[in-house]
Amino acid sequence: PFRVVSQFRQTHSKPAKMFRYLLVASAILACAYGAATYNQEAGAYITKIGSDIQPEGNYNYQYETSNGIAAQESGIGGNHANGGFSWYSPEGELVQISYVADENGYQPQGALLPTPPPIPAAILRSLEYIRTHPQYVEQEYRRPALRKVFG
Repeated sequence: PFRVVSQFRQTHSKPAKMFRYLLVASAILACAYGAATYNQEAGAYITKIGSDIQPEGNYNYQYETSNGIAAQESGIGGNHANGGFSWYSPEGELVQISYVADENGYQPQGALLPTPPPIPAAILRSLEYIRTHPQYVEQEYRRPALRKVFG
């Protein structure tokens, strides 16, 4: 028995299969990328907004968005401001930050903000020793005036 296999099938079947696998893999990767980059909050909109600016420089504003972001601030003449902002974390917890900005700088407060570690006991003892034993500043040494050699 003599079997005839077409020349097309022998030379093109392997690349055609490879192309199909490549096409299916590309489609799966495109779907995965699209699902990973979809941001549900991209369509958030403002639900509440307000502001008041006075001629003498006092102001206040506030806004809220549909995804739970909110902010408010009031200020006096550009020298002092206080306010706060809040949002919901990915875990669903409400995060709130309040702040004051004045001649002492920006001072935020909130449960989310990190706190510094306690000062070690040895450093506290050193600071107390320095406070109770002030150093005496000696008079500055002054170089004698140079005499003129010529003239």
